[in-house]
Amino acid sequence: MDTFLFLNLGAGEIIIIALVVLLLFGGKKIPELMRGLGKGVKSFKSGMNEIEKDINDNINTNN
Repeated sequence: MDTFLFLNLGAGEIIIIALVVLLLFGGKKIPELMRGLGKGVKSFKSGMNEIEKDINDNINTNN
């Protein structure tokens, strides 16, 4: 639940959101949506790690 802490979402709100997603996309589309979301998060993290590495390399070469 820590990941939702910054959004101030409680269990009730999360359940309502999950039900709305289920109604909008249907049960068969949800795994596909989650897979796409996972790939997006992985790509974002990879990009952030690459930027952090570039910044650290730049700092180390200047010192």
